[in-house]
Amino acid sequence: MFVFVARGFTNKDLRQQLAILLGKRSDEVSPGRMSYELRRLRLHGLIERVPKTHRYQLTQDGLRTAMFYSRVYSRILRPALAPPLPTAPPSSPNALRKFQAAEAAVNSWCDSHIAA
Repeated sequence: MFVFVARGFTNKDLRQQLAILLGKRSDEVSPGRMSYELRRLRLHGLIERVPKTHRYQLTQDGLRTAMFYSRVYSRILRPALAPPLPTAPPSSPNALRKFQAAEAAVNSWCDSHIAA
């Protein structure tokens, strides 16, 4: 997905990727829905239109937000949602404490950096 950082992206490019993530065919995601999603991203300051084109590009805040969520997924969510090790107790208080601390840190960062 970070290929779009270098050259930007169009409604059609993003629609194809969104369809894959939703488990649908690209023709099942309408251009109107994609325009709505792009408008929301633009109004939140995560993307901007490239002048005199139909392409969009990530803003600095958009790139930082994308990197943040990628890191949260790879470092917190994916390991936490993985099946527990057979030797670990079913309800490990240490793992639960670490997950709650990570969740609190993510919530704190989101509250201070991302407008609702």
